[in-house]
Amino acid sequence: MPFAINATLATLVVLGIMVLVHEFGHFITAKFFGVRVEVFSIGFGKRLFGFKRGDTDYRISLLPLGGYVKMSGEMAGDGTPATGDNTVREPGDPGDFANHPRWQRILIGLSGPCANFILAFLLMTGLYMMHNEVPRFYSQPAVVDHVVANSPAAKAGIQAGDKIVQFDAEQNPTWEQIGNRAALDVNSTVPIAVERNGQVIQANLAVQNPGDGDDFESKALGVLPRVNGGPLAVSAVEPGTPAEKAGLKAGDVIASVDGHEFTFVGSMLAYLQETGGRPVNLTIQRAGGQADSQTLQLNVTPMLADDGTGHSAYRLGFLPKPFPYNVEQLSLPEAARRSVKTNLQYSGYIVEVLRKLFTRKTAVQNLSGPIGIARETGEAISMPGWQPIIGLMAMISLNLGIFNLLPIPILDGGMILFLLIEGVLRRDLNQEFKERVYQVAFVVLILFAAFVMFNDVTKLPIFSKLKP
Repeated sequence: MPFAINATLATLVVLGIMVLVHEFGHFITAKFFGVRVEVFSIGFGKRLFGFKRGDTDYRISLLPLGGYVKMSGEMAGDGTPATGDNTVREPGDPGDFANHPRWQRILIGLSGPCANFILAFLLMTGLYMMHNEVPRFYSQPAVVDHVVANSPAAKAGIQAGDKIVQFDAEQNPTWEQIGNRAALDVNSTVPIAVERNGQVIQANLAVQNPGDGDDFESKALGVLPRVNGGPLAVSAVEPGTPAEKAGLKAGDVIASVDGHEFTFVGSMLAYLQETGGRPVNLTIQRAGGQADSQTLQLNVTPMLADDGTGHSAYRLGFLPKPFPYNVEQLSLPEAARRSVKTNLQYSGYIVEVLRKLFTRKTAVQNLSGPIGIARETGEAISMPGWQPIIGLMAMISLNLGIFNLLPIPILDGGMILFLLIEGVLRRDLNQEFKERVYQVAFVVLILFAAFVMFNDVTKLPIFSKLKP
């Protein structure tokens, strides 16, 4: 099945689950407090299909940009006044949302985002209890294996063998923390410190995204991690490649390339691109017949071939032995603790992105909409195992929960803000005024969604290739 179809179907399922959980949080809390729920909708706008059970119309609506719960006595969940409502309400109707104490209405508003936070917690807890493979170097000190020539890291003076002891606000960061922090710092310059020969050297690093899309990879910094305690080992050699022709064999250890010691195949590949295809000298350690090893010198001319991403790159034609992994199967208490820590960390990253957005330290163009989410979801389901898609679902759930808490009319945070204002004033705000505010907010939200989707479309490869 083509990637686009896979990605679209997976995204509909993932977002459907997220919205269903969110709205169920509102729904179950409203029911608990005795509020009559008239509509439970996934999507906004015109009703496409559904069914009615009791007082509630369960429906799928036209615009798949979220969903809403419409409660009796409340404005329509899509920000427009309720129409065609022939329900006869007695004054003080206990089923009306507006006739309940404000603290109950606030809890109903909070319950949707809280449901998303609970889902993220459960997903990550389950992931940590499963067979969870994590590259060992992710959680180790950030020691540099190679610095790409003319990269931001090279211009900052970073060298192979340096240990990064500060990256922006992170002290003694791991490679995972550097990757996360760099993605937040795109298109800015951050302070960095490295330890070299017992001395700490301060510098400034420009974090740039050279790609046409919104995907940022920390390797764009030009700094590649040391992933092994020793040099590269060869797992297999591809037939007919320069490596085979030069005499490289499975089991060989590549001690150096032109005198450079690499522990990560990505570092060696980066170096090959810098050579421009000229022959390189490999120093090989090969095990002998009686546990003795011999040192060989091989001259290899890299070939230009597809690197698996649709681009051409220089390579030798061998497969490295995988770098070490930690296999985690945590107990329930430990998995729960790890889940809380991870979700708090990523929630902090999301809040920081929003802060930078509102303070104009990052551009709206960096945001992803449905198309960007579909691309990420498609890539996640194409990867082996459950880890990528579960991790992505947890991140989307956190995003949905935090975004809905923003104090913007039509979002849960906007409703809560109005209730808090009314609590301070000790009276309800004018209903017509609130309706107009919600209508304007709905239009603005639709325009914002359209703008983000337009950005998503312009980032697609077909449009990227049209750029000069």
